[in-house]
Amino acid sequence: MITIVITGPSGSGKTYLSNKLNKLFDNSIVIKTDSYYRDNIFIRFLSIFFYDIYDRPLSINKKELMNAFTAIHNKDKLIRFYQYDFKRKQSSYSKKSIKYKGENQFLILEGIFAHRLDLNYQETINIICEEKKDICFKRRLIRDKLERNRNTSEVNRKFTRSWNLFYKNIIRYIDINRKISLNPVDKISYDKLVDYLQNISKKK
Repeated sequence: MITIVITGPSGSGKTYLSNKLNKLFDNSIVIKTDSYYRDNIFIRFLSIFFYDIYDRPLSINKKELMNAFTAIHNKDKLIRFYQYDFKRKQSSYSKKSIKYKGENQFLILEGIFAHRLDLNYQETINIICEEKKDICFKRRLIRDKLERNRNTSEVNRKFTRSWNLFYKNIIRYIDINRKISLNPVDKISYDKLVDYLQNISKKK
């Protein structure tokens, strides 16, 4: 199993890229860190005082996320995948059967927390999505209004804090790990990434 880690600030194209790669490599498996937000009383209480709590790793159920990651690498037949309803702020899960197709299968781990887990990032393919801040904000504004019932003022406040937190905490990750930085909508960069991944999968 080859793990691809896709991270980047909010609105930078992480989901867009992971979806494209998932369609291209049709035997791949995707885990989204956004699906593992906690919905317990403690997090809801903290959210009253810290509006950026959902931009911090404390807000995700890292244990269940890593359980799914480990189970896939162990090739377990049934995997527990979580989903998070952003409007209701409720978490749920379902068990899915996974078809394993050899050691060259891709596991795509995507999200703003993807680079802050208990993983050996020396052994993963690390991708950082990059885009201009104003474009990222526009994308998040559209998404949050449609999917999360947030107004412009709330999105602006949360986005600015999220952007700053991401770039503050990614410094060490960049310094000690090999990574590929790209703009997901740039065709030349995307094609180079695809060529690289195809060559990697053929070598396994």
